[in-house]
Amino acid sequence: MKRLAEIIKPYLRLLRVGNLAFLAILLFVMEKWVATPLLRLAQFSEQMPWWVLLLLILSTVLIAAGGYVINDYFDVKIDRINRPDEMVVTRHISRDGAMRIFQVLTAVGIAVGLVVAWWARSWTLAMIYIVIPGLLWFYSASYKRQLLVGNMVVSFASALVPLLVAIANADYLRHLYGEALQYTPIVGQLYVWISGFAMFAFLITLAREMVKDIEDIAGDREMECRTAAIVWGEKVTKIVVSVLMIITMALIAYLVWAVLPFPSDWKSFSTRYALFGLMVPILCAIALLWAAKTPLEYRRTQLVIKFAMFMGVMYSFVIQQNII
Repeated sequence: MKRLAEIIKPYLRLLRVGNLAFLAILLFVMEKWVATPLLRLAQFSEQMPWWVLLLLILSTVLIAAGGYVINDYFDVKIDRINRPDEMVVTRHISRDGAMRIFQVLTAVGIAVGLVVAWWARSWTLAMIYIVIPGLLWFYSASYKRQLLVGNMVVSFASALVPLLVAIANADYLRHLYGEALQYTPIVGQLYVWISGFAMFAFLITLAREMVKDIEDIAGDREMECRTAAIVWGEKVTKIVVSVLMIITMALIAYLVWAVLPFPSDWKSFSTRYALFGLMVPILCAIALLWAAKTPLEYRRTQLVIKFAMFMGVMYSFVIQQNII
Protein backbone atom coordinates (compact mmCIF):
# COMPACT_ATOMS: atom_id res chain seq x y z
CA MET A 1 0.00 0.00 0.00
CA LYS A 2 2.82 2.38 0.84
CA ARG A 3 4.44 1.75 -2.52
CA LEU A 4 1.11 2.37 -4.28
CA ALA A 5 0.64 5.63 -2.39
CA GLU A 6 4.10 6.79 -3.47
CA ILE A 7 3.22 6.04 -7.10
CA ILE A 8 -0.15 7.81 -6.95
CA LYS A 9 0.96 10.88 -4.99
CA PRO A 10 2.72 12.69 -7.89
CA TYR A 11 -0.34 12.21 -10.10
CA LEU A 12 -2.64 13.61 -7.41
CA ARG A 13 -0.35 16.63 -7.09
CA LEU A 14 -0.24 17.06 -10.87
CA LEU A 15 -4.04 17.01 -11.13
CA ARG A 16 -4.61 19.36 -8.13
CA VAL A 17 -7.17 16.97 -6.62
CA GLY A 18 -8.22 19.49 -3.97
CA ASN A 19 -9.09 22.08 -6.62
CA LEU A 20 -10.99 19.48 -8.64
CA ALA A 21 -13.01 18.49 -5.56
CA PHE A 22 -13.89 22.16 -5.08
CA LEU A 23 -15.15 22.39 -8.68
CA ALA A 24 -17.31 19.29 -8.16
CA ILE A 25 -18.79 20.75 -4.96
CA LEU A 26 -19.41 24.08 -6.69
CA LEU A 27 -21.38 22.52 -9.54
CA PHE A 28 -23.32 20.25 -7.18
CA VAL A 29 -24.46 23.02 -4.85
CA MET A 30 -25.30 25.37 -7.74
CA GLU A 31 -27.65 22.72 -9.09
CA LYS A 32 -29.10 21.35 -5.85
CA TRP A 33 -29.13 24.47 -3.65
CA VAL A 34 -29.82 27.20 -6.20
CA ALA A 35 -31.22 25.97 -9.54
CA THR A 36 -33.44 23.17 -8.21
CA PRO A 37 -35.14 25.29 -5.49
CA LEU A 38 -35.79 28.04 -8.05
CA LEU A 39 -37.34 25.56 -10.48
CA ARG A 40 -39.50 24.06 -7.76
CA LEU A 41 -40.64 27.50 -6.62
CA ALA A 42 -41.68 28.26 -10.21
CA GLN A 43 -43.46 24.85 -10.29
CA PHE A 44 -41.23 23.32 -12.95
CA SER A 45 -40.91 19.57 -12.54
CA GLU A 46 -38.30 19.29 -15.31
CA GLN A 47 -35.04 19.35 -13.42
CA MET A 48 -31.58 18.09 -14.29
CA PRO A 49 -31.43 14.28 -13.92
CA TRP A 50 -28.74 12.92 -11.62
CA TRP A 51 -26.83 11.37 -14.52
CA VAL A 52 -26.65 14.70 -16.38
CA LEU A 53 -25.38 16.45 -13.26
CA LEU A 54 -22.79 13.69 -12.85
CA LEU A 55 -21.65 14.12 -16.45
CA LEU A 56 -21.58 17.92 -16.08
CA ILE A 57 -19.32 17.57 -13.05
CA LEU A 58 -17.17 14.91 -14.72
CA SER A 59 -16.64 16.90 -17.93
CA THR A 60 -15.71 20.08 -16.04
CA VAL A 61 -13.34 18.24 -13.71
CA LEU A 62 -11.61 16.41 -16.58
CA ILE A 63 -11.08 19.58 -18.62
CA ALA A 64 -9.81 21.44 -15.55
CA ALA A 65 -7.46 18.55 -14.74
CA GLY A 66 -6.14 18.68 -18.30
CA GLY A 67 -5.57 22.40 -17.84
CA TYR A 68 -3.48 21.79 -14.72
CA VAL A 69 -1.39 19.18 -16.54
CA ILE A 70 -0.65 21.35 -19.56
CA ASN A 71 0.16 24.26 -17.24
CA ASP A 72 2.85 22.17 -15.52
CA TYR A 73 4.05 20.95 -18.93
CA PHE A 74 4.83 24.51 -20.04
CA ASP A 75 6.06 25.67 -16.62
CA VAL A 76 8.96 23.26 -16.15
CA LYS A 77 11.67 25.95 -16.27
CA ILE A 78 9.74 28.34 -14.02
CA ASP A 79 8.91 25.61 -11.48
CA ARG A 80 12.59 24.65 -11.25
CA ILE A 81 13.11 28.09 -9.68
CA ASN A 82 9.85 28.72 -7.82
CA ARG A 83 9.02 25.28 -6.41
CA PRO A 84 11.72 22.70 -7.25
CA ASP A 85 10.65 20.31 -4.47
CA GLU A 86 7.07 20.14 -5.77
CA MET A 87 7.82 19.50 -9.44
CA VAL A 88 6.06 16.51 -10.98
CA VAL A 89 6.70 16.89 -14.72
CA THR A 90 10.27 15.75 -15.56
CA ARG A 91 10.85 14.55 -11.98
CA HIS A 92 8.11 11.89 -11.67
CA ILE A 93 6.40 12.07 -15.06
CA SER A 94 8.07 12.74 -18.40
CA ARG A 95 6.97 15.66 -20.55
CA ASP A 96 5.70 13.22 -23.18
CA GLY A 97 3.74 11.41 -20.49
CA ALA A 98 2.25 14.68 -19.26
CA MET A 99 1.22 15.58 -22.78
CA ARG A 100 -0.53 12.22 -23.22
CA ILE A 101 -2.36 12.66 -19.91
CA PHE A 102 -3.49 16.13 -21.02
CA GLN A 103 -4.74 14.81 -24.36
CA VAL A 104 -6.71 11.96 -22.79
CA LEU A 105 -8.26 14.08 -20.03
CA THR A 106 -9.20 16.86 -22.43
CA ALA A 107 -10.60 14.57 -25.13
CA VAL A 108 -12.76 12.63 -22.68
CA GLY A 109 -13.84 15.86 -20.96
CA ILE A 110 -14.95 17.40 -24.26
CA ALA A 111 -16.81 14.22 -25.28
CA VAL A 112 -18.65 14.02 -21.96
CA GLY A 113 -19.42 17.75 -22.09
CA LEU A 114 -20.94 17.38 -25.55
CA VAL A 115 -23.28 14.71 -24.15
CA VAL A 116 -24.49 17.25 -21.58
CA ALA A 117 -24.88 19.86 -24.35
CA TRP A 118 -26.92 17.35 -26.38
CA TRP A 119 -29.23 16.70 -23.40
CA ALA A 120 -29.78 20.44 -22.92
CA ARG A 121 -29.97 21.06 -26.68
CA SER A 122 -27.46 23.82 -26.02
CA TRP A 123 -25.12 25.15 -28.69
CA THR A 124 -23.72 27.49 -26.04
CA LEU A 125 -22.58 24.60 -23.85
CA ALA A 126 -21.13 22.79 -26.84
CA MET A 127 -19.07 25.86 -27.79
CA ILE A 128 -17.86 26.29 -24.22
CA TYR A 129 -16.65 22.70 -24.01
CA ILE A 130 -14.82 23.07 -27.31
CA VAL A 131 -13.33 26.55 -26.78
CA ILE A 132 -12.29 26.43 -23.11
CA PRO A 133 -9.70 23.61 -23.51
CA GLY A 134 -8.04 25.63 -26.26
CA LEU A 135 -8.12 28.73 -24.09
CA LEU A 136 -6.41 26.79 -21.27
CA TRP A 137 -3.72 25.64 -23.71
CA PHE A 138 -2.97 29.19 -24.87
CA TYR A 139 -3.07 30.39 -21.26
CA SER A 140 -0.37 27.91 -20.27
CA ALA A 141 1.70 28.48 -23.40
CA SER A 142 1.53 32.25 -23.59
CA TYR A 143 -1.22 34.24 -21.89
CA LYS A 144 -0.07 33.66 -18.31
CA ARG A 145 3.21 35.44 -19.11
CA GLN A 146 1.40 38.61 -20.26
CA LEU A 147 0.28 41.45 -18.04
CA LEU A 148 -3.19 40.65 -16.62
CA VAL A 149 -4.15 38.52 -19.65
CA GLY A 150 -3.47 35.22 -17.91
CA ASN A 151 -5.10 36.43 -14.69
CA MET A 152 -8.24 37.42 -16.58
CA VAL A 153 -8.41 34.09 -18.45
CA VAL A 154 -8.28 32.05 -15.23
CA SER A 155 -10.80 34.35 -13.54
CA PHE A 156 -13.15 34.11 -16.53
CA ALA A 157 -12.89 30.30 -16.51
CA SER A 158 -13.66 30.25 -12.77
CA ALA A 159 -16.71 32.47 -13.26
CA LEU A 160 -17.91 30.27 -16.10
CA VAL A 161 -18.11 27.13 -13.93
CA PRO A 162 -21.25 28.07 -11.93
CA LEU A 163 -22.79 29.56 -15.08
CA LEU A 164 -22.67 26.11 -16.71
CA VAL A 165 -25.54 25.10 -14.42
CA ALA A 166 -27.63 28.12 -15.42
CA ILE A 167 -26.92 27.60 -19.13
CA ALA A 168 -27.77 23.88 -19.04
CA ASN A 169 -31.06 24.37 -17.18
CA ALA A 170 -32.13 27.45 -19.14
CA ASP A 171 -31.45 25.95 -22.57
CA TYR A 172 -33.19 22.69 -21.60
CA LEU A 173 -36.29 24.65 -20.56
CA ARG A 174 -36.17 26.61 -23.83
CA HIS A 175 -36.03 23.31 -25.69
CA LEU A 176 -39.08 21.98 -23.83
CA TYR A 177 -41.28 25.08 -23.77
CA GLY A 178 -40.07 27.27 -26.62
CA GLU A 179 -41.82 30.64 -26.81
CA ALA A 180 -44.15 29.76 -23.93
CA LEU A 181 -41.18 30.25 -21.59
CA GLN A 182 -41.41 34.02 -22.09
CA TYR A 183 -44.42 34.08 -19.77
CA THR A 184 -42.34 33.02 -16.77
CA PRO A 185 -39.26 34.75 -15.32
CA ILE A 186 -37.50 31.48 -14.43
CA VAL A 187 -34.69 31.78 -17.02
CA GLY A 188 -33.83 35.28 -15.89
CA GLN A 189 -33.96 34.17 -12.24
CA LEU A 190 -31.55 31.32 -12.88
CA TYR A 191 -29.03 33.66 -14.50
CA VAL A 192 -29.43 36.44 -11.93
CA TRP A 193 -28.98 34.21 -8.88
CA ILE A 194 -26.10 32.19 -10.26
CA SER A 195 -24.40 35.24 -11.79
CA GLY A 196 -23.86 36.52 -8.26
CA PHE A 197 -21.70 33.49 -7.54
CA ALA A 198 -19.97 33.87 -10.91
CA MET A 199 -19.04 37.50 -10.17
CA PHE A 200 -17.76 36.52 -6.73
CA ALA A 201 -15.67 33.72 -8.30
CA PHE A 202 -14.25 36.13 -10.89
CA LEU A 203 -13.16 38.80 -8.41
CA ILE A 204 -11.77 36.47 -5.75
CA THR A 205 -9.92 34.36 -8.34
CA LEU A 206 -8.42 37.48 -9.93
CA ALA A 207 -7.17 38.57 -6.51
CA ARG A 208 -5.69 35.15 -5.77
CA GLU A 209 -3.97 34.95 -9.16
CA MET A 210 -2.28 38.28 -8.57
CA VAL A 211 -1.08 37.13 -5.14
CA LYS A 212 0.31 34.06 -6.90
CA ASP A 213 2.17 36.39 -9.28
CA ILE A 214 3.93 37.93 -6.28
CA GLU A 215 4.79 34.48 -4.89
CA ASP A 216 6.24 33.35 -8.24
CA ILE A 217 8.08 36.57 -9.05
CA ALA A 218 11.57 35.01 -8.98
CA GLY A 219 10.93 32.35 -11.61
CA ASP A 220 8.67 34.60 -13.68
CA ARG A 221 11.33 37.31 -13.84
CA GLU A 222 13.95 34.76 -14.90
CA MET A 223 11.71 33.68 -17.78
CA GLU A 224 11.02 37.32 -18.77
CA CYS A 225 7.31 37.16 -17.94
CA ARG A 226 5.32 40.39 -17.68
CA THR A 227 3.08 39.63 -14.70
CA ALA A 228 1.54 42.33 -12.53
CA ALA A 229 4.12 41.80 -9.78
CA ILE A 230 6.99 42.33 -12.23
CA VAL A 231 5.53 45.24 -14.23
CA TRP A 232 3.91 47.15 -11.36
CA GLY A 233 5.99 45.94 -8.42
CA GLU A 234 4.89 44.16 -5.26
CA LYS A 235 3.47 47.20 -3.46
CA VAL A 236 1.22 48.34 -6.30
CA THR A 237 0.08 44.75 -6.89
CA LYS A 238 -0.84 44.47 -3.21
CA ILE A 239 -2.86 47.68 -3.50
CA VAL A 240 -4.73 46.34 -6.56
CA VAL A 241 -5.45 43.02 -4.82
CA SER A 242 -6.70 44.84 -1.72
CA VAL A 243 -8.99 47.02 -3.84
CA LEU A 244 -10.39 43.92 -5.57
CA MET A 245 -11.16 42.28 -2.24
CA ILE A 246 -12.72 45.47 -0.85
CA ILE A 247 -14.93 45.67 -3.97
CA THR A 248 -15.88 42.03 -3.36
CA MET A 249 -16.90 42.83 0.23
CA ALA A 250 -18.88 45.88 -0.94
CA LEU A 251 -20.79 43.77 -3.48
CA ILE A 252 -21.50 41.11 -0.83
CA ALA A 253 -22.85 43.79 1.52
CA TYR A 254 -24.99 45.30 -1.25
CA LEU A 255 -26.45 41.94 -2.28
CA VAL A 256 -27.11 40.67 1.25
CA TRP A 257 -28.61 43.87 2.68
CA ALA A 258 -30.17 45.55 -0.35
CA VAL A 259 -30.98 42.98 -3.05
CA LEU A 260 -31.69 39.50 -1.69
CA PRO A 261 -35.26 39.03 -0.43
CA PHE A 262 -34.07 37.54 2.87
CA PRO A 263 -34.21 38.85 6.44
CA SER A 264 -31.30 41.29 6.73
CA ASP A 265 -31.34 42.25 10.39
CA TRP A 266 -28.26 41.64 12.52
CA LYS A 267 -29.72 38.49 14.02
CA SER A 268 -30.45 36.75 10.71
CA PHE A 269 -28.35 33.78 9.60
CA SER A 270 -27.76 35.41 6.21
CA THR A 271 -26.25 38.52 7.80
CA ARG A 272 -24.09 36.59 10.24
CA TYR A 273 -22.86 34.28 7.49
CA ALA A 274 -21.95 37.23 5.27
CA LEU A 275 -20.09 38.94 8.09
CA PHE A 276 -18.22 36.06 9.69
CA GLY A 277 -18.13 33.53 6.86
CA LEU A 278 -17.20 35.89 4.02
CA MET A 279 -16.02 39.31 5.12
CA VAL A 280 -13.85 38.24 8.06
CA PRO A 281 -11.83 35.74 5.93
CA ILE A 282 -11.40 38.38 3.21
CA LEU A 283 -10.19 40.93 5.76
CA CYS A 284 -7.79 38.32 7.17
CA ALA A 285 -6.47 37.71 3.63
CA ILE A 286 -5.83 41.44 3.17
CA ALA A 287 -3.97 41.61 6.49
CA LEU A 288 -1.88 38.54 5.64
CA LEU A 289 -1.12 39.95 2.19
CA TRP A 290 0.39 43.15 3.56
CA ALA A 291 2.35 41.23 6.20
CA ALA A 292 3.69 38.68 3.69
CA LYS A 293 7.30 38.87 2.56
CA THR A 294 8.26 35.29 1.62
CA PRO A 295 6.76 32.86 -0.94
CA LEU A 296 5.46 30.71 1.93
CA GLU A 297 3.63 33.67 3.46
CA TYR A 298 2.08 34.55 0.10
CA ARG A 299 0.97 30.94 -0.25
CA ARG A 300 -0.75 31.15 3.14
CA THR A 301 -2.54 34.26 1.93
CA GLN A 302 -3.78 32.30 -1.07
CA LEU A 303 -5.09 29.55 1.21
CA VAL A 304 -7.17 32.09 3.14
CA ILE A 305 -8.51 33.49 -0.14
CA LYS A 306 -9.42 29.95 -1.22
CA PHE A 307 -11.23 29.47 2.09
CA ALA A 308 -13.18 32.68 1.46
CA MET A 309 -14.08 31.37 -1.99
CA PHE A 310 -15.31 28.08 -0.50
CA MET A 311 -17.41 29.95 2.06
CA GLY A 312 -18.83 32.07 -0.75
CA VAL A 313 -19.94 28.96 -2.62
CA MET A 314 -21.51 27.54 0.54
CA TYR A 315 -23.66 30.67 0.87
CA SER A 316 -25.86 28.82 -1.61
CA PHE A 317 -27.11 26.85 1.42
CA VAL A 318 -28.51 30.11 2.82
CA ILE A 319 -30.28 30.67 -0.48
CA GLN A 320 -31.67 27.14 -0.51
CA GLN A 321 -33.05 27.51 3.01
CA ASN A 322 -34.76 30.79 2.17
CA ILE A 323 -36.19 29.77 -1.21
CA ILE A 324 -37.82 26.52 -0.11
